[in-house]
Amino acid sequence: MNWISDWALPKIQTLFGAKRDVPENLWIKCPHCGEMVFHQDLERSLHVCPKCGHHMRISAQQRLDYTLDPGWARIELPRAPADPLRFRDQRRYGDRLREAQQKTGMDDAIAVAHGAIEGRPAVVAAFEFSFMGGSMGAGVGEGIVTAARLAVLQDAPLVVFTASGGARMQEGAVSLMQMPRTVIATRMVKEAGLPFITVLCDPTTGGVTASFAMLGDVQIAEPGALIGFAGARVIEQTVREKLPEGFQRAEYLLEHGILDMVVPRGEMRGMLSRLIGFLRPPERLAEAEVAEAAAPAPAPAAE
Repeated sequence: MNWISDWALPKIQTLFGAKRDVPENLWIKCPHCGEMVFHQDLERSLHVCPKCGHHMRISAQQRLDYTLDPGWARIELPRAPADPLRFRDQRRYGDRLREAQQKTGMDDAIAVAHGAIEGRPAVVAAFEFSFMGGSMGAGVGEGIVTAARLAVLQDAPLVVFTASGGARMQEGAVSLMQMPRTVIATRMVKEAGLPFITVLCDPTTGGVTASFAMLGDVQIAEPGALIGFAGARVIEQTVREKLPEGFQRAEYLLEHGILDMVVPRGEMRGMLSRLIGFLRPPERLAEAEVAEAAAPAPAPAAE
């Protein structure tokens, strides 16, 4: 044995032979064009494919980060009955809920926060599609109602980002009752003279489309978003006709007057700020900003 085997060889093995931890998902494949995009480049582009412009689905947390100024606070939402019907199909509904909660770190398929959009106070609600397809049950209904009440309390506009498959079938009639509840919540905001803006993201379908999502003072969509009530195949079987190309996509709905505008994700924050400025009288906006600065902020939700 000599210094080569005793000292030099272990050093070389440490430098070059040790197994290094390599993070997973360094490259993400675009589901539209198949381009492999480096994860840091994708984050810088707000999860929009730099090659084809496809808007990938993002989480509720990312929506809030991309929309609100730094320093925003998420509010704790009232807890709804976890399993009101004790529903079971292939699995217990309670088990599905717990799995979705562990996967997303959220209590239900919606997050609500208050803060500012380019300095303009706002309340923002964002759906989490990874939570059981963003389906609307009692918990989501409570989230929309709470967001509307907070907007009225803070004299601030309400912005809702939708991404949902519709009503949550495991809650039956309870989930269907969230449709009129959320409609009433939007009326609260409008009767207070506050802007209500909806941003329809991919996908927005079913009972969410058939309730509050189509009642915005301004209705925006992200490019390529699937928006509708029933699926295209169901409609084709009902009307017995071939649907036109691009049916139920954001651009088609804009062309036919269902939407007011289609806005790329990178321009969404600036557009929302401008819309709030257009829809609120300057003197009332100034009063709201003074009240926001003077009022104590609600305690953020516990992590």
